[in-house]
Amino acid sequence: MRKIGLALLASFTLLLSGCGYNTFQTTDEQVKAAWSEVLNQYQRRADLIPNLVNTVKAYAQHEKEVLTTVTEARARVGSLQASPELINDPAAFGKFQAAQGELSSALSRLLVVSENYPQLKADANFRDLQAQLEGTENRITVARKRYIEAVQAYNVAVRTFPNNLTAMVLGYKEKPNFTVENEAEISKAPKVDFSK
Repeated sequence: MRKIGLALLASFTLLLSGCGYNTFQTTDEQVKAAWSEVLNQYQRRADLIPNLVNTVKAYAQHEKEVLTTVTEARARVGSLQASPELINDPAAFGKFQAAQGELSSALSRLLVVSENYPQLKADANFRDLQAQLEGTENRITVARKRYIEAVQAYNVAVRTFPNNLTAMVLGYKEKPNFTVENEAEISKAPKVDFSK
């Protein structure tokens, strides 16, 4: 009887070590860390925006609509609660991603407007802020890439056998990932016309 008990205990230990629980813990923490870095870079961008808007405002009094759009987009991003739980809620994640996309679009329009003001482009503060913003956009891209990779590792762990059995029992679900807003549009080749 004792040998059977030891054999069952040994079998249970072997099964437990291959259940994937530790993999879920490790990959979940990697996802959380990667998400924190994404939020950190988005916050850095949000912190640069008021200074950039104020610098442009000093030169471009006639561009109130663009400045208002940037300010409103920043406010929408700020109103979203970017908590760690956000990555477990696909709907909230989608809203967050859409708000960040709106802010990126508004910033792009602001930088295009700045092209019309040579004095603004020559301003050292503006050039410095523009360089910081470009660097931050690159950091956001890197942070998002790392998050995508961490989510991929986690989701693979959730979906593969025998880990998927443990995932079902413990309630681990796939995490949402960044997507492209309009995949059909980006799959089309751009039209280039030099005749104009």
